[in-house]
Amino acid sequence: MPVAPQVLTHAADPALRGRPALRTPERSRTYAALAADVRAGATHLAATGTRPGDLVAVSLPDPLDLLTAVLAADHLGATPLVCDAAWPRAHRAEVLRTLAPRTFVEVPLPRGTGAVPDLVPGPAPQGGAGPGTGHAAAPDDLAWAGFSSGSTGRPRAVVRTRASWAGSFDDVTRLLRLRPTDTVLVPGPLASSLYCFAAVHTLAVGACAYLTRTPAATTSALATSDVVHLVPQVLDDVLDAVAAGAPSRLRHAVVGGASLPPEARSRAAALGVDVLAYYGAVELSFVAYDPDGSGLRAFPGVDLAVRPLPQASVGEVWVRSPWVSRGYLARATGPLRRDGAWSTVGDLADPLPERSTRAESGAAPGATARGGLVLRGRGDGAILTGGATVVPEDVEVVLRAVPGVRDVVVLGTAHRRLGAVVSAVVECDERPGLRAHLERVARAALAPAQRPRRWYGTRALPRTPSGKPARGAVSEALRGTDLARSGLEPLR
Repeated sequence: MPVAPQVLTHAADPALRGRPALRTPERSRTYAALAADVRAGATHLAATGTRPGDLVAVSLPDPLDLLTAVLAADHLGATPLVCDAAWPRAHRAEVLRTLAPRTFVEVPLPRGTGAVPDLVPGPAPQGGAGPGTGHAAAPDDLAWAGFSSGSTGRPRAVVRTRASWAGSFDDVTRLLRLRPTDTVLVPGPLASSLYCFAAVHTLAVGACAYLTRTPAATTSALATSDVVHLVPQVLDDVLDAVAAGAPSRLRHAVVGGASLPPEARSRAAALGVDVLAYYGAVELSFVAYDPDGSGLRAFPGVDLAVRPLPQASVGEVWVRSPWVSRGYLARATGPLRRDGAWSTVGDLADPLPERSTRAESGAAPGATARGGLVLRGRGDGAILTGGATVVPEDVEVVLRAVPGVRDVVVLGTAHRRLGAVVSAVVECDERPGLRAHLERVARAALAPAQRPRRWYGTRALPRTPSGKPARGAVSEALRGTDLARSGLEPLR
């Protein structure tokens, strides 16, 4: 968690130490109390053998406890790995076996009672965190790790440096006009980098992060919140609540995780809420933003390029940016690819309309621009659904094992609220009850975001010359108006 030094600095400031830093519907912690907890947690981790540079996995259901633990790991100089506490234990054990963290935190760390003047950060002694000291923070510290695909079954943990998030804080603060007196609503799981960034940026500013886990709690929090970070379908729920008369002092909504329908922005404006939409990825952080509905433009510090693809009208989005992550832990593979100073996760976009003067030196092939980005989907087939990224292959391997399934293609189909939903096209003979069986298997073996919402059957999937399923043809068939003509029918 790349903001432990800022938290301890705020705790030593007479103007900030008594202000709330973290709040949930059940409890809150001032900056002074949070800093004391961070120090106590770091001391506990050091006493149990954790050292600077170690990987510390944290899986706690309470978001306040989770943030405290990851801040403690950062204060010690370790790398906190934020896990999803909702994972089944067997799945979590499999993931952590691959990543081999030095320490696993699944119970809240000890709370602190130390005086605030003892909490000012300073160089740690050779053995780790000692009284009143912490790791001497550096921009290249590996200060956060989290999962790129939620609970999709593959241990793809993205790790990033302190500077790759903290360096963008000033720009986000400016765009939101965020003040230390503000309260920022964070209505989602901190295992999601979208919500985790919202919380740590809030702490860096010295504002209060209000952490909620249920729709009812989120609605209640609107009365005391100035800014909210969320995904489009949660924005719909928030606007529904405000329109129905829920007390609210929201002035700004930060929306990521999926494309924002134009009507959502105008609806928010009618309710007095400005919307800042953005496009990014766990691996890339912020890539582009749209503050007013005029279209995505490059986030400050980012150069964009759209490289042409063979026989395609769209290209692949590449970025040159200081906000890109270090990569994946445990040598895992994923959509992140690099070419010199440029990186991509395979997202597709229309060619950019203008060239950037900044891209003349070391430019990537293809048009390069500081704005005008029109996204067209995921080139690697990954499905972005409600802020979670689902890898189709992870779902397909589970469904193919079901008797009666010869093959299966999983892809995303458009959904108004979620951006896309997981859809499965199953190659099978007619078999009564197959869909019910597949749904039972999906509930038992897949995370909620991975489970197909739409099911189709076919006697024969279209194939490439090499015999592989032709995903493009399947996707085109699902977009058509006559499924039967394409050999598809709803699976029963």
